[in-house]
Amino acid sequence: MRMVVLENSPNAKMNKTVLNRFLALPQPDNKVQAMYVWIDGTGEGLRAKTRTLDFVPTSVDQLPIWNYDGSSTMQSEGVNSDTYLYPVAMYKDPFRLGNNKLILCDTYKYNKKPTETNHRYSCLDAMTKAADQKPWFGIEQEYTLLDMEGRPFGWPRNGYPGPQGPYYCGVGANKVYGRDIVEAHYRACLYAGINIAGSNAEVMPSQWEFQVGPCEGIAIADQLWMARFLLHRVAEEFGVCVTLDPKPMPGDWNGAGAHCNFSTKDMRENNGIIHIENAIDKLSKQHLRHIKAYDPNEGRDNERRLTGRHETSSIHDFSAGVANRGASIRIPRQCAEDKKGYLEDRRPASNCDPYSVTEALMRTVCLNE
Repeated sequence: MRMVVLENSPNAKMNKTVLNRFLALPQPDNKVQAMYVWIDGTGEGLRAKTRTLDFVPTSVDQLPIWNYDGSSTMQSEGVNSDTYLYPVAMYKDPFRLGNNKLILCDTYKYNKKPTETNHRYSCLDAMTKAADQKPWFGIEQEYTLLDMEGRPFGWPRNGYPGPQGPYYCGVGANKVYGRDIVEAHYRACLYAGINIAGSNAEVMPSQWEFQVGPCEGIAIADQLWMARFLLHRVAEEFGVCVTLDPKPMPGDWNGAGAHCNFSTKDMRENNGIIHIENAIDKLSKQHLRHIKAYDPNEGRDNERRLTGRHETSSIHDFSAGVANRGASIRIPRQCAEDKKGYLEDRRPASNCDPYSVTEALMRTVCLNE
């Protein structure tokens, strides 16, 4: 499908062949462009800037600590604005190619304490304490493409598309919008080293999903954050915006979530269903704790989505069931038949911090906190 660019998008108007002339210039063997990527003070937004390294890094430990103006990202005061970037994960750069890298970073204040939106710090603590249980995660990231005016990409200017029904996993120019972005993002993730598992068109037109995992431990959250960065960066090339808002369109339209599939070593072994049921029992007693952890605004974003309609459970009640997409926790049909496998927590919002989501699961299920 040919991508239709938007007339009012400066990015879409730029001639990319001009950029390619300069990207084709030879790059010195001992010079690497390293783009440092971090989460800003909203807990949702991503920021990035680039530095030149005079060597080709082979591990995160070799990367220098850097800093930035935290007062411009809602993470510090202007009178003491230097905020530190600690590299935690490294990926190949699908935009600059060659030896160039994307560097995911933790953020720390002037006193070397984690910033308020650095949830990786405490997540890593939980993952380390329960590492012997071999936790595996897979996250299904839903998102919506928007035009520059904030309207779902491809929707009529003065109206609405037809009712939901033909769009989920749809094929055809009248059913799906923006597939070029989805395909470009998929390939960018594979090139970068993200363990992307798949993608599909979702129930609302211009809404899509990609899946990351399975990953063990903290790698799932690292990779999902970098996959989100790649999605925003790819869409930028097309002059299209991405929103992770859990309910981008009010009314009779599906919201967007980040369903989290989770298992431990015991759950994956024979008769692991017993451990899955035990985990669900623990989760049922900590529903409020998880709701607060499952969007950046302690449940206020998810309130618009978790209504009990449009394939969601109610935010006020905990529920579980086999193959039930209207439950808080779903046990996949195949797992129930095999009596082992994993559970799916359907409560996390699309704009959740995966560090907070996976930490909550670890502390409730594995650490009994």
